[in-house]
Amino acid sequence: MRFRILAADHTGITVSNLERSLAFWRDVLGFELSHRAHQTGELAAEITGIPGAEILIAVVKAPGHKIELLEYRAPADRTIRNDLRPCDVGSIHVALTVDNLDAIFETIAASGWKAAGKPQTLTVGPNAGKRVVYVRDPDGTTIEFMQPPRLI
Repeated sequence: MRFRILAADHTGITVSNLERSLAFWRDVLGFELSHRAHQTGELAAEITGIPGAEILIAVVKAPGHKIELLEYRAPADRTIRNDLRPCDVGSIHVALTVDNLDAIFETIAASGWKAAGKPQTLTVGPNAGKRVVYVRDPDGTTIEFMQPPRLI
């Protein structure tokens, strides 16, 4: 049986506090709230493979991509880890293209969050000339911001 991927729809990120994460993604980064949902019961358990799953969901969107923020209210034995580093197995990151990396940096700092590293300009490879930096969301998930080279 052959198949093909038609498109990437969204990236899901499990968070410890939906309202705090929504404030970051919507109010600081400027994503638009698409919708909210509450999944529980057999449907949630069958989709996730987690018996007793109860999930509060908020989907935010920006041009070209959606982020699904998921706060699991159950089961009670879930693990909260916000200490994964980009080099740790299981760590993920979302890369977003921006038009002004310095403005993103200033906005994030003014909102009380901070970058994980310092902006750098890539010098080799297919992304040469792009300025990039990693930032962490409230739960430690890495977001990479990439600014293309300015056209003259």
